[in-house]
This record gives sequence, structure tokens and C-alpha cells, in this order.
Amino acid sequence: QSKYDSSKTLLSSPADMFANEEGGPEPDWVITEREQFSDFRDLNKDGKMDKDEIQHWILPQDYDHALAEARHLVYESDVDKDEKLTKEEVLDNWNMFVGSQATNYGEDLTRNHDEL
Repeated sequence: QSKYDSSKTLLSSPADMFANEEGGPEPDWVITEREQFSDFRDLNKDGKMDKDEIQHWILPQDYDHALAEARHLVYESDVDKDEKLTKEEVLDNWNMFVGSQATNYGEDLTRNHDEL
């Protein structure tokens, strides 16, 4: 028998960990975190994140990680903003590509590609 009880609370709002010792207004990041938690993470609005809500937050079904990473690489590397990467643009930003999951951490850059 597992000691894990999936009905127990796993996470409350990260902003709840902020202790305002000065008594002043909350910083913007705390306000933003509270809004994010309330609007997007606490799906059943019980003030806590259960196992399903955490799973949805970490691995959202409606988010394409590969597409987001590819768009990020093109946005950061496409100097002339023609939405195409030249060999020079890739090489000028090699460090970003080598560290990217989209290129299998640089391994795909060592293979011959017709599109380059």
C-alpha cells in the first residue's frame, strides 16, 4: 500500500510563500503569481493544486513544445527577419542551437541537410 494520497493538496499558490516583513504593498511578481494561480492553475477553484492540476500545468495538452522551441530559435536567430534561417544565421547563433532540444542538443547540426 502506497503512502501517497492523491486527494491531498500538493501545492498552493507560490505567492503564498512570500512573507512581506516590511508590511508594504506586495511586489508585482507576487500579484502576477496570484493571478496566474487563480486564472490558470487552480482549475477547480478550491485554492489548491491537486495532482491533475499540477500535471496540466507541467505538461499542458494544448501546448506544442517543439513548435514553441522552433519559433524561439527562428525569432532569436533570423537577423534579417525574412522567416528563413541562412547557414550564417545558424552558425552565428550556434550556442543557442547546441543548447536546444529542437536540434537534439546540437546532434542534428552535425548531419547533412538539404534545407540548409
